[in-house]
Amino acid sequence: MKKRWEIEEKDTWRLEDMVESDARWEELFAQAKEEIGGYERFQGRLGASADTLYECLAFDDALSQKLELLYVYARMRSDQDTAQETYQDMFSRAQTLSFKAGEASAFVVPEILAIPEDTLAGYRQSDNGIRHFDRVFEQILARKAHTLPKEQELLLAQSQDATQGYSQIFTMFNNADVKFPAITGENGEELAVTHGNYISLMENQDRRIRRDAFLSLYSAYAQFSNTLAASFASNAKQAVFYARARSYASSRQYYLGENEVPEAVYDNLLEAVHRHLGGMHRYAALRKKALGLDELHMYDLYVPLVKEADRRYSFEEAKAMVREGLKPLGEEYGAILEEGFNSRWIDVYENEGKRSGAYSWGTYGSHPYVLMNFHGTLNDVFTLAHEMGHSIHTWYSDHNQPYTYAGYKIFVAEVASTCNEALLIRHLLERSADKRERAYLLNHFLESFRGTLFRQTMFAEFEKIVHERAASGGSLTAGALCQIYHGLNEAYFGPDTVVDPQIDYEWERIPHFYTPFYVYQYATGFSAAVAISSRILKGEPGALEGYKEFLKGGCAKKPVELLKLAGVDMGSPAPVEEALKLFEGLLEEFADCL
Repeated sequence: MKKRWEIEEKDTWRLEDMVESDARWEELFAQAKEEIGGYERFQGRLGASADTLYECLAFDDALSQKLELLYVYARMRSDQDTAQETYQDMFSRAQTLSFKAGEASAFVVPEILAIPEDTLAGYRQSDNGIRHFDRVFEQILARKAHTLPKEQELLLAQSQDATQGYSQIFTMFNNADVKFPAITGENGEELAVTHGNYISLMENQDRRIRRDAFLSLYSAYAQFSNTLAASFASNAKQAVFYARARSYASSRQYYLGENEVPEAVYDNLLEAVHRHLGGMHRYAALRKKALGLDELHMYDLYVPLVKEADRRYSFEEAKAMVREGLKPLGEEYGAILEEGFNSRWIDVYENEGKRSGAYSWGTYGSHPYVLMNFHGTLNDVFTLAHEMGHSIHTWYSDHNQPYTYAGYKIFVAEVASTCNEALLIRHLLERSADKRERAYLLNHFLESFRGTLFRQTMFAEFEKIVHERAASGGSLTAGALCQIYHGLNEAYFGPDTVVDPQIDYEWERIPHFYTPFYVYQYATGFSAAVAISSRILKGEPGALEGYKEFLKGGCAKKPVELLKLAGVDMGSPAPVEEALKLFEGLLEEFADCL
C-alpha cells in the first residue's frame, strides 16, 4: 500500500482549484466565523419589509456557499488520507461552524411563516430581486406544518452538533482504525485485505482466496459488532427523534419529505422487487450451476462466471472505454468528459488511509471532483463512468442554475451516473462479437442489477425495518440487527444460496446507513436510468434534449417533476417494472450463452 506522497501528482485531484491553499482556507474560515454574527441584524425584522426579507435570504445564500466550500474542502483533504490529523481538525471545525450558522439562522423559517399570508404574497411580487427565491418560499410554505416556533427551532439547531457524531465515529473506525487480517496469496505470499481491494479479491477465480478474504473482512467487523450496533442504533434513534420533533409520522416520511419525494415511490420499489425476486433466485441458481458448485456461498457472488474474459484495465484504457460508451450523449457532453480527464478532476488510486469506495463531490464555483480507488477491474471502469456521470450532472447544473438551485436532490443524483453505466454496457455488448466475451458482459450487466436494484432495495428494506423498530422501542442490539439482515439475505438470494453467518455483519460496513433513507435512491435511480438510456439509444424524438434539460435542472423543480423532463414518471411503478423485465430478459440471453 503506497503512502499518499508516493502517488504521482497526475493521478491525484487538484483541490487547489477549489481553495488554493490551507492558509487561504484559514482566512475564509475566519471570515465566515465573523460573518455568522450578521444574522443578528435580521432577527425579529423579517416581516418588516420586502427589502429586509430579500437581504436576509441573499446574506444566507452567500454565507451558505462559503460554509459549503470550507466543509467540502476539509472533508476531501481528510478523505485522501484519513490519518492526517490536520485535516480531521479542519473538517471538525468546519462542521461545527456550519452547526453554529444553523443555530444563528434558526429564526429565519419561523419568522417567514409568521408573516401574514397576504403580506408575504405582496412581498414576493416586489422588484427588488426577491422573486429569485420564489421556489424557496414554496418549499418553506410546504413544510409549514413541520416547522416549530423559533425558540424550538433554535433548540433543534443547537442539538445538531451533539447528535451527528455517529457518522463521524463510523467514518473514523471504518477508514482509519479497522484493520483486516492478511491472507495467503496464490503463490504463498502475504496478501493484504483492504476496503479498496476487497471486491477485487472477491472476483478472484481461486475460491480459497475469495473465502479467506470474506472471512478476514467479516472477522474484523464481528469483533466490534456491539460497538457498531450501538452507533447505528443511536443514529436511527436520532432520526426518529427529529421526525417526531417536527410532527412527521415516521423518520422515513421526514427524510423523503425533505427531498420532496412521495413515500409511494419507496413502497412501489419494495413491492415491485418482491414481485420479481424469482428472477434473482433464478440468477443465483444459474450462478451455482455455471460455477459447478455443490453450494453457492456469499463469497461466490462476485466472481465472473466467464473465466476467459476476466482481465485488468489500465486507467488510460478505462478512460477510452468510457469515452466511446458515452458518445450517444453528444459532442458537448464528450467535451466536458474530456476536460475532467485532462484537468485532474479525479483522484485515481488507493493509498494508505484513503477513504474507501468512490464518490463525486465539489462546490459551486469550482469544477466537480471524483474520488476513486482504481484497481483495474471492469467494475472500476464502470465506477469511472458512474462518478463522471455525477460530476457532469453537477457541471450542467452549476452552469445553468444559480447557487440557490444548483444543488440537485439526492433522489435524482443517481440517475445521471447510472445512465452512463447503462450506456457503457450496451456499447460494449453491441461491439462484442465473441460469444464468451458477450457472456462476460451480460454477466456484468446482470451484476449491476443484482448489486444496485436488488441489493440496494434489500438495504432499503433493512433500513425501513430498523427505523420502524427504533420508533416502536424495539431491540436494536447486534444480535437483533444481524437476525434481521440474515433473514433479508435469505429472502433476496433464495434457496440456492448458502447465507453464511458472516454476512450477518455486512450492515456494519455500509456508510450510507448513516444518511437515513439514502440507499433506496440507488435502486430508483437505476430504474430511471435504464428507461432514459433506452430512449436515447432508440433515438426517440426529444429524448437526448429532454435528458439535457433534466441535467440542467438542479433543484429548480421537484425531483419527480425533473425526471418527467427526461420522459420518466417515478410516481408510477412502471420504470422499476421495466428495469426488472429487462433483467429477466438478459438472464435468458445469458443462460443461452453459457
